[in-house]
Amino acid sequence: MSAFEFQLFDPKLRKLAFQTRSAETRVGEHLTQQTLESAKYVLIGISENAGPQANLGRQGSENAFKAFTKIFFNSQYYEGASTKQLAYLGMIQQLKQPTDQPEAAAFVEELDALILAILNEYIRAGQIPIVVGGGHNNALPLMRWAAQKGKLSVVNIDAHADLRPTDKRHSGNSFSFALQESLLEQYGVFGLHEAFNNALIRAKLQEPRITHRFYEDYLEGPHQLYDDVLRFVQQQHHAVGLEIDMDAIALMPSSAFSPSGWQLDQMRTLLLKLGHIRPTIAYLHLTEAAPTDEKEDLLVGKALTYLVRDFLRLS
Repeated sequence: MSAFEFQLFDPKLRKLAFQTRSAETRVGEHLTQQTLESAKYVLIGISENAGPQANLGRQGSENAFKAFTKIFFNSQYYEGASTKQLAYLGMIQQLKQPTDQPEAAAFVEELDALILAILNEYIRAGQIPIVVGGGHNNALPLMRWAAQKGKLSVVNIDAHADLRPTDKRHSGNSFSFALQESLLEQYGVFGLHEAFNNALIRAKLQEPRITHRFYEDYLEGPHQLYDDVLRFVQQQHHAVGLEIDMDAIALMPSSAFSPSGWQLDQMRTLLLKLGHIRPTIAYLHLTEAAPTDEKEDLLVGKALTYLVRDFLRLS
């Protein structure tokens, strides 16, 4: 039995959960009327925790997408809204829990193949996937898909470089695999936490294809995240994948929760500033959020909603 199921959204069969109010249109209502063929952006949800579990991470990443939809589908749609060019493809649901780390790693490999197959089947030329939920393991199939279409570089805003060994699959080695498979021209990872990247990873950061900056360097100055990311993106003359690990945001419920990190509004500002240079974006991946109760659901749901709506303003 497969550990995952892809629930393709069909407005004729499945209804999105959102409230209605007189003289208002919610994003959920708009998405029930949007056709996949006419959309520039395609939303895909992933409800899984196998990747973080295989990497000894905090549980809860399986809840992030549902927390997001509670807020996002209820947010406002209006003429000229950034959500106009968005369609909802569906959600990948984890059906069972792995019993140990080896089984969790096997689940991740199964999920890698499923995500790649879904992207190849449904995403058309010129469309940009927005993937929300699950662990950072899901970056690898996104990179495999995008690299099929031409040269690819990736920006990752993250407390961790995710360059762990490739002996088994988990949420901490997507970029190790990507570099090993020559999927990336350049990997830019910004905001790394000095205390949580080991000596092996720090050595790998010296590879010529990698640009990095530690969070402590930003605290000490004079470096600025916006300058580093915009400079990196402008130096790429091909598509760029955009990764935001929610553990980079201070006090965000995530698989590697931290009291130190960026503020949500700094991430929002970064996305809006990217819109000024109009880069060629391959995909957006918002990952590792891990809410475990109603209060955390609200925090995660609103944070992800703001980030997706800001990203949609790039066009």
